[in-house]
Amino acid sequence: MGWSVCPGPLLALWLVRVALATVYFQEEFLDGESWRNRWIPSTNDSNFGHFRLSSGKFYGDIQKDKGLQTTENAKFYAISSRFKPFSNKGKTLVIQYTVKHEQKMDCGGGYIKIFPSDLDQKNLNRKSQYYIMFGPDICGFDIKKVHVILFYKNQYHSNKKPIRCKVDGFTHLYTLTLRPDLTYEVKIDTDIIESGNIEEDWDLGGVRKMEKSLPVQEHGDGLKDWDKHFLDASANKPSDWNSELDGEWQPSLIQKPKYKDGLKSENMDNSDYKDVWLHQKIENPGYLQDFELSEYENIGVIGLEVWQVRSGTIFDNFLITDDENYAAEFGMKTWGRTKSTSGVLCVVMGHYH
Repeated sequence: MGWSVCPGPLLALWLVRVALATVYFQEEFLDGESWRNRWIPSTNDSNFGHFRLSSGKFYGDIQKDKGLQTTENAKFYAISSRFKPFSNKGKTLVIQYTVKHEQKMDCGGGYIKIFPSDLDQKNLNRKSQYYIMFGPDICGFDIKKVHVILFYKNQYHSNKKPIRCKVDGFTHLYTLTLRPDLTYEVKIDTDIIESGNIEEDWDLGGVRKMEKSLPVQEHGDGLKDWDKHFLDASANKPSDWNSELDGEWQPSLIQKPKYKDGLKSENMDNSDYKDVWLHQKIENPGYLQDFELSEYENIGVIGLEVWQVRSGTIFDNFLITDDENYAAEFGMKTWGRTKSTSGVLCVVMGHYH
């Protein structure tokens, strides 16, 4: 492989960990032009841009830092690689790769997509259905984000949280972890930059929390900093409202300043209270947790399907596995190894010297 490892018990521990991990896909482009046997360019559009194997204009190691590089300005790109199909049901899924915008991207994608195994690779295009889209997207001053898009119930759902990507010209390691308990993490260069719950951060499930609204007079004098609202008389029940998942429908409320215990607005007599309602968040009794929000039955293809105004981006060190520790170690042996050109790499539980 071209890097040294520490002998003895530490090597044994490393080998045991590798044996326990399931690696569905791993690509470092270490065998020269043989990559063309594994990666299939789409012929859907004759104007698609071409990839080449390159380490770019600067690198830590000219051979080990070679990856797929975009070569033509103002082009769409589409290429993919197939692997043995698998399901991540009940398992952790880790998707990881490195990307270097050495052209200092002004507008273009640096993300990857994970597809079902029945993808027609020769026909890959923007409309091809995918399971997961992950990675940086940059365009102008406004868009500098990390996409995390999940396919669920025939729709694409984006993470609601703004996740900022790296915008410099150096190589960065991007890692997405989806766990069967519905938690997730997004890392850049081994640092956790976002995490949370898949249900809440994608709005994939039903309504877990619902608003309980009651007239003021039902509360008497026991009010404690509740928000005061007025019913919206013009509100109508949505046609797609599901009472089992979404709870009992209530008209929307027009918010007013907070009502303090023992206080009320001036010039408001008791006759006004018939329209005043108070609300609080409670658990939806009809809510059912769906552990299949990020589970896919036949994952089988990884691909690049991006637009770039200025070419030069290098994609490398792809990994799909069920083992977070293995992913961390692989990241240090690839991105971490060439981050510095000095010293001798010594693999010790995912660290280097």
